[in-house]
Amino acid sequence: MIMGCINGGKSQKISRKRRRNGGEPGNRAVQRKVEKLQKIIPGGGGLKPDRLLMRTADYILLLRMQINVLKYLSHELRIP
Repeated sequence: MIMGCINGGKSQKISRKRRRNGGEPGNRAVQRKVEKLQKIIPGGGGLKPDRLLMRTADYILLLRMQINVLKYLSHELRIP
């Protein structure tokens, strides 16, 4: 709902249109997103949504750490 306030009510209008036009129910939309996330997060298959989100947060931190290590190594290996 916060997005609706920020976007001038645009997301609320879209939600109303979806309901009026028989769009995808909210539960199914969330389930589809969970299924997509399960596919891209290592070890995410079959996890319940709460555990999947925790695993996702851990994975994001791991990726950030790897980026920092690679940045450090690339800086150290530069030969002037």
